[in-house]
Amino acid sequence: MSFAFGIGIGTQNNQGEWLEVFYQQPVMTPDNSLIEVAGNSLGYTGGNQALQVTGDDLNALSEALRQVGNTDQASLAEKASKSTRPVVVTILETDDTASSTPEVYLKLHLISHRMAKPHGVKLDGIFGLLPNLAWTNEGAIDLNELPERQLKARLEDRILEVKSVDKFPQMTDYVVPKGVRIADTARVRLGAYVGEGTTVMHEGFINFNAGTEGTSMIEGRISAGVMVGQGSDLGGGCSTMGTLSGGGNIIISVGENCLIGANSGIGIPLGDRCKVEAGLYITAGTKVALLDDNNELVEVIKARDLANQPDLLFRRNSQTGAVECKSNKTAIELNEELHANN
Repeated sequence: MSFAFGIGIGTQNNQGEWLEVFYQQPVMTPDNSLIEVAGNSLGYTGGNQALQVTGDDLNALSEALRQVGNTDQASLAEKASKSTRPVVVTILETDDTASSTPEVYLKLHLISHRMAKPHGVKLDGIFGLLPNLAWTNEGAIDLNELPERQLKARLEDRILEVKSVDKFPQMTDYVVPKGVRIADTARVRLGAYVGEGTTVMHEGFINFNAGTEGTSMIEGRISAGVMVGQGSDLGGGCSTMGTLSGGGNIIISVGENCLIGANSGIGIPLGDRCKVEAGLYITAGTKVALLDDNNELVEVIKARDLANQPDLLFRRNSQTGAVECKSNKTAIELNEELHANN
């Protein structure tokens, strides 16, 4: 069984190089019949390939797909046959390191469509395959071609708005998952996994290959590689240290029903029902005074030794400045009305 399949509508620069691809209906672990039809109709012979196709190719693919009962992909192929933009059919036999821009975009779509979770898709080496682009109100534009496009727009009495210059687009231009609220869509990148019930407020941010399991209030930063468990809240201005921001190879995560206070942060994975006091940043090497139920010192350890442990309260002693840790038996219960995204 193959790993993934997608019919994509894309953008190319003047040299015919792929800039980005939109997959409306990506498929993870497609049926063998789908791959067999693609082989017969498009000449696919195996491996990981991004096949640029014509309208005639897509019509043939659509007809063959209908014959095997795959009406969804058949309908998409038929619609794509009329596209004025270039169309690609991307087939990934295995989850190997990507070798083309369309392959990377298919993998990012799988995550944002909630078909694969962060760390469930191989994304090493993708930065070299993602061109840095101008993301505009007229789509993705090669930076070398931007000045001419801006001039053309002005001459035609239009304004070409450049929303960002980045390798990643915002997720909502490609996927809007069910049951979420996102106050500022520019702050959630394609490749984010946003669980149903999640609210991302204006200062919240979710990077690619990161996200939330479900009901959460995100007012801080979820860095690349970080997954936040069901029922956890990230307070305003807080931070989670990702693999790209100093976490190294340590996979940072947040358990269920946790609270990371405003302007605080973590550089260790938290277990369930943990709480980090506002303004306190904990790194793996932070010295922590472990206290018993009587607030007596048990020992001083490094924060990494408490990684993934549940029911912990991290705080700073207001008199000594020492970082302390106590057992936190009070679960953080979210306001159901506040988090309703129906």
